[in-house]
Amino acid sequence: MAAAVVGLHVLDDNFLQPQPGTSAGDHLVSCLVPLACLGLGAAVYGRVRPGLRGAIALMLGFFGVLAGTEAFHYTRAVGPFGDDYTGLLSILAGLLLIGVGAVTLWRARRRDDRLWWRYGRRALLAAGAALLAFSVLFPVALAYVVTHASRAQVPAADLGAAYESVTFTTSDGLRLKGWYIRSQNGAAVISFPGRASSQKRAKMLARHGYGVLLFDRRGEGESEGDPNLLGWQGQRDIHAAVAFLQQRPDVDPERIGGIGLSVGGEMMIEAAAESSALKAIVSEGASSRSVRDELANPGGEVRGSKHIGGIGAQPAEYERRVVAFFDEALLKANELSR
Repeated sequence: MAAAVVGLHVLDDNFLQPQPGTSAGDHLVSCLVPLACLGLGAAVYGRVRPGLRGAIALMLGFFGVLAGTEAFHYTRAVGPFGDDYTGLLSILAGLLLIGVGAVTLWRARRRDDRLWWRYGRRALLAAGAALLAFSVLFPVALAYVVTHASRAQVPAADLGAAYESVTFTTSDGLRLKGWYIRSQNGAAVISFPGRASSQKRAKMLARHGYGVLLFDRRGEGESEGDPNLLGWQGQRDIHAAVAFLQQRPDVDPERIGGIGLSVGGEMMIEAAAESSALKAIVSEGASSRSVRDELANPGGEVRGSKHIGGIGAQPAEYERRVVAFFDEALLKANELSR
């Protein structure tokens, strides 16, 4: 019954109430594979030895709690809605399964063998469980969280300039929402990702006459789609943002740039590599993807700052360098070409 409750949430999350802008067809694998595992575990549970029964209950319980983390995250942030109700039930069912598994393993432990072999076997089983957790359970948990939970709220605007709420559509049909500060110098910069930490950069650029576009990436805030904190397919969001700016009457299509933070910096690099529409980018806090990257960029951060904290650690120098770079690339370069 507990496994059925977990399965109900998997079905609800993927098929009955998928993320806005997505459909059940987008989640066939992510729904059917967990359902098959849950069904298999429940089917063999009563036919195997107690030790294996306990292990099955623990595994199903782990997934039940994991499947409900999304519901817990959004309930704590904005209150429960949609599939959060079955998600919270999934957590309870998962905890019940973990309890059943622990009790079953405790009762099934052998006490009629030699002492040295008893504790040696338990040590081997503990080592195997630790290896399983490190090599399987942790990657599964990480993958689930980064593809199901993201920032739910839109922060208050603190841009230091007038702005308008805007909506634009990606190449795969998702509606993204954000704010746009009108350009005063014909150039515009995408400040990415999201509308939280990118606001400081937007305010800085707006002071120098740049148009600035901030928006919730897919699956975040008010934007449609499945979230992905690692930024997979995020370059599509940036391409859509560029297309939006190219249609603005206050923006010269040849004067569009971007500033990306952390994983947003990685997506900005990838988007710039795929299209010549981005004439200049600043990437802060992007991680290395190879040993060569790590050797070429030791430390990775602005001196004296934490991750993407350069604007706070050295605000004057940060502003001078970033603005000068965009001035040179987006303003002076275009003037010389004409």
